[in-house]
Amino acid sequence: MNTTSPMHFSFLMMPEYTLSAFSNAIGILRMANRLSMRKLYSWSIHSLDGNPVTSSAGLKLAIDGSLDDAKFTNILMICGGYSIKKYCTKELIEGLRRISKRKIPLGGICTGTYALASAGLMDGYRCTIHWENIASFREEYPGLDISSGLFVIDRDRYTCSGGISSIDLFLHLVATIHGHQLVQQISEQFTCDRVRTENDTQRAPLKYLIGSSKPKLVDAVTLMESNLEEPLTLNEVSDYVGVSRRQLERLFKNNLNITPSRYYLELRLSRARLLLIQTSVPVIDVAISCGFSSAPHFSKCYSDLFGRSPSSERRTLKTRTTTAEDFNIEIEGSYFGNTA
Repeated sequence: MNTTSPMHFSFLMMPEYTLSAFSNAIGILRMANRLSMRKLYSWSIHSLDGNPVTSSAGLKLAIDGSLDDAKFTNILMICGGYSIKKYCTKELIEGLRRISKRKIPLGGICTGTYALASAGLMDGYRCTIHWENIASFREEYPGLDISSGLFVIDRDRYTCSGGISSIDLFLHLVATIHGHQLVQQISEQFTCDRVRTENDTQRAPLKYLIGSSKPKLVDAVTLMESNLEEPLTLNEVSDYVGVSRRQLERLFKNNLNITPSRYYLELRLSRARLLLIQTSVPVIDVAISCGFSSAPHFSKCYSDLFGRSPSSERRTLKTRTTTAEDFNIEIEGSYFGNTA
């Protein structure tokens, strides 16, 4: 790659995009320019039609151009947010495919990966997405190789889970192009104690939250998380972990202040809620995929925990409107080829 001219990133902003994940990515590029005292990177901000879009926080960025205006970029990054699925329109899919035909490397920030998958542009690639979306993403795209790591770089595809993971992804991109010394300097400016890797998980493992002195508890929770569709009995969990049923009860009560059966149930119901919110999978299929053989039993358990039935959850989602439109704040100062 020619490093004598700035490498240009185009960011495609989806409606309700996550502002923090986007700004973290831009921040790395800006800091690379500042510390090197050279114009190493430039960037531009795009929307599908060139009109302003509003973030999930209600902020509206000035837009440099439409998706088609990004056809000469070095890398196109799609910045997604909470409601990504409803914005993956025919126009977006066709636009992304046009960009792909130009052999432009593509990436997804937060749920931007979903947009690429909708266009069939993640087939054959490994990728990641925000942990809240992993279960539904796997349900909808069972053929994809989906990682639970912070970010994935697979040939000409760059995906990260959002939040501060965009810092990690862009630090690795800078390291690849301009070396680790610059990355070390950038990390110090961002007060990062280390540059995390693709192998780091998105969610803090339980052992970091309760300490490493309770390996049996960690093993039990890990086992539960891996067996949601076909739940194990508590006796089976005890046997696998190597403790008695009474010891298992005591471990959960003393360290998590909850019974193991209740903890397991809430794990399954939390996954069910994500599937209800993020997919159109029938309620009964959601129930089955989370280990419930009876729809009435699933509905009762769900209502007891969340205060509404599964069907009400779906209806609430459909009627919910984005309140950000009521307090839009326009941010000026973006321009094509920005390097500030």
